[in-house]
Amino acid sequence: MPRFVPDSRPISAQHAIAEFYREEFLKHHRCLQRQRAYYSESAITDVEAALTKVMGQLEHLSTRDNAPQLVSSLLKKFDVVTGLSAWSDPKQSH
Repeated sequence: MPRFVPDSRPISAQHAIAEFYREEFLKHHRCLQRQRAYYSESAITDVEAALTKVMGQLEHLSTRDNAPQLVSSLLKKFDVVTGLSAWSDPKQSH
């Protein structure tokens, strides 16, 4: 029977939080991709650049004292463009 050796690298709380945030930003990216036809190429490029920048800084951002408020604010700004919360909000379904 094969023996599994656990990964010896410690997982910090900040890393787990950063990964959670990363998944939220990836949801916005996927939503944006589904809506590509409705935006200009320059708008898509600008939003993708902003998403890439934020996702590249998530490890750092998640260590800040105000991380939940800061990331929440950023997610809300992306939501203005993608409308993701309206898609996933059960109150919005018919």
